[in-house]
Amino acid sequence: MKFEEFNNKKNDFLKYLSVEKNLSTNTIRAYESDLNQFIDFWENISNADKNALSSRQIIERFLVSLFYKKIDKSSIARKFSCFRSFERYLLTQGIKLSLKLTRPRLDKKLPIYLSEDEICHLLDTVKNEELDTKWPHRDKAIFELIYATGIRCSELINISFEDIDFANKAIRIFGKGRKERFVLFGEKAHSKLLKYFEQERPKAKDQKEKIFLNYKNGYLTTRSIQRIFEMFRQFLKVDKKITPHKIRHSFATHMLNKGVDLRVIQELLGHKTLSSTEKYTHISLDKLSKICDNSHPIHNMMQNKKEDKSEI
Repeated sequence: MKFEEFNNKKNDFLKYLSVEKNLSTNTIRAYESDLNQFIDFWENISNADKNALSSRQIIERFLVSLFYKKIDKSSIARKFSCFRSFERYLLTQGIKLSLKLTRPRLDKKLPIYLSEDEICHLLDTVKNEELDTKWPHRDKAIFELIYATGIRCSELINISFEDIDFANKAIRIFGKGRKERFVLFGEKAHSKLLKYFEQERPKAKDQKEKIFLNYKNGYLTTRSIQRIFEMFRQFLKVDKKITPHKIRHSFATHMLNKGVDLRVIQELLGHKTLSSTEKYTHISLDKLSKICDNSHPIHNMMQNKKEDKSEI
């Protein structure tokens, strides 16, 4: 495959991901960035290499260069996924690359989350007038809803009035790949939503309107949501970064700690596989370990011995 053909197929591929695969805007934007980065690499290699190497060899050389540049493993893994998807798409067009790529193994990172006390402090103790915003009811409703449901930031900004069943406190969510699922929210989130609708939001003219608006009465972006959570950060007693995704992690961790089945959490989070949800079990095992330490007979025996010695 020549350079010009690759560039044209790239654009067709991105349209395919959007129209046929219904992938999220963020994923398509990331894949476009990855392919453009590769095209820049292709343009800058020597003319001798351009003529001597096949497109498959140039892709392999590009991926190897990323390792030497010490690019973050997760970024490299995404580029591998991008090229594998592109390879599958080209195969449907009768073009065979035969990349045979093996995705790099990623280091497992435990999700960072807020404690229940920290969440309650931010939602219940911090007063509206303390928040540096003109829309405190909106911002608290956003925080409460993400914590109540565990939805993604990109999912929250796309909720419209027709997606919410207020009677049953349920929301229809369209997740990755436009996969539909339903999440539930409690009375506190319900109350905060109603306050936002009554006191800050202009009356909706259409049920298809998104529920959360910006100061121009347009729709919020994911960056707007992130700024809202950065505002809440100053009210924490410890220096801990708050993001919508960390609140999603907090939801999943707290649910698991309360004994909710892992497969139920998987469904609520919209995870495609159970392995994506299992990372939260590591955190819960830490809590379980502490419970065992405090409750096991051997621990109690050791504690009693310490107390006996202190009385001597």
